[in-house]
Amino acid sequence: MSDPAATFCQSCGMPMAEANHFGTNADGSRNEEYCTFCYREGALINPDMSLEAMIEISAKGWSDSDPGVSYEEALKVSRANIPTLKRWR
Repeated sequence: MSDPAATFCQSCGMPMAEANHFGTNADGSRNEEYCTFCYREGALINPDMSLEAMIEISAKGWSDSDPGVSYEEALKVSRANIPTLKRWR
């Protein structure tokens, strides 16, 4: 998806390469598994979100932020990768 040294969010698949990309635990410490868009203060931000909704939101965010990736390509990759992440297994 992006930086090969990055850790990937186990909810949305976003690469987490910078400190501000990581979510936070209840005690305010950095969570190593989930990004700041998915996890804050020790809890998932949208715990009732469906897998399909996550795939679509992730694909849109990726294609909007990277002019070299079309929504269709991002959707294809997201459909293949997101269901394998910890939150969705």
